[in-house]
Amino acid sequence: MRSVELFAGGGGLALGTHLAGFTTEVVAEWDRWCCDTLRENQAAGHPLVQGVDVREGDVRNIDWSDFEGAVDLVSGGPPCQPFSAGGKGMAAGDPRDMFPATADVIRQIKPRAFIVENVRGLTRPRFADYFAYVRLRLAHPEVEPFDGEAWTDHFQRLQAEHTSIRDDLQYRVVTTLVNAADYGVPQQRWRVFMVGFRSDVDAEWSFPEPTHSEEALRHSQQFTGAYWDRHSMKRQQLSLTAELFAFPLKTKPWRTVRDAISDLPEPTDSGSRLFLNHVLQNGARSYRGHSGSHIDEPAKALKAGVHGVPGGENMLRRPDGSVRYFTVREAARLQTFPDRYRLHGPWSEAMRQLGNAVPVMLAQVVASSVHEHLALAEVRAHGVSAWQQAAAERAMA
Repeated sequence: MRSVELFAGGGGLALGTHLAGFTTEVVAEWDRWCCDTLRENQAAGHPLVQGVDVREGDVRNIDWSDFEGAVDLVSGGPPCQPFSAGGKGMAAGDPRDMFPATADVIRQIKPRAFIVENVRGLTRPRFADYFAYVRLRLAHPEVEPFDGEAWTDHFQRLQAEHTSIRDDLQYRVVTTLVNAADYGVPQQRWRVFMVGFRSDVDAEWSFPEPTHSEEALRHSQQFTGAYWDRHSMKRQQLSLTAELFAFPLKTKPWRTVRDAISDLPEPTDSGSRLFLNHVLQNGARSYRGHSGSHIDEPAKALKAGVHGVPGGENMLRRPDGSVRYFTVREAARLQTFPDRYRLHGPWSEAMRQLGNAVPVMLAQVVASSVHEHLALAEVRAHGVSAWQQAAAERAMA
């Protein structure tokens, strides 16, 4: 199945959709450092980005007409700064708000499905009306705003259209707030996903169930000691608290920083011959509100920052309380990027790319489920042979 990626950044969502079985045709990204990361990995022969057309520039200036009706999936994470808790929270008043541009690309391409993600801040009460507007804008991409029309007026029109009988392009949108740690990512990273299926696609889709949990981690650390045994460490003081084993555990333990990076050598100023981007970054210090990520817990959410990485964040905190910055490779591990994937640029630029990225593993989980349900919808609609023929025609388009 073919896909197009918007606001690709360093490639987290694109890598995940590729691993899920989609063939990414185009990735669009305006940032030079991010585009250089994608191109550098192409030149190095990384299989997940081979054959991808990297288009550096504004998605609004790209001619998408060649992809109309020929793409199964549009995916992307519009810039989060208009809604981030660390930003000014200007929403529609922020020129970086690219949700209207996302809806416009969907209108032009008419994919069978889309995956749009953003920060948890979008779900804050102060953005409730705008979040509802975004969902309706994605559900009805052909109901465009008039020239000069305020988004609040457009919102009212969309509500009226949504409650009327229409036969134009429409999508059924499912919105879900998830913690990446619940899906095997060694990081507590909350993201909101908006997944839509075109109204003629009988997908019967729901968001994938979590596979990992904090309860299972506490069970392995505090009751069985299996966590410490796995890392060949002396068992910490165990607890026999009944709550830890009062019910059967159906999930795997949350993955921790130690789980993610324990096989990497301690970083040095000269880097590593075996691991890309594994160079010590000096200057880390802990202060109030910036204490780093404990090695035996999932990491705190990696941060991109407005001007690079804010001091004190993106740090490893050892059991003795000492801290150091994560190397780019360690941060890439926390975002589940492949070890062979190089992040281009100095430490601050590479960390910014990672801080803005979707964890590859989470993207793969969501995209795999979408891929599966698109295939099942084709089989239900046309049978196996017809689905195979349709897939072959889309591949040649």
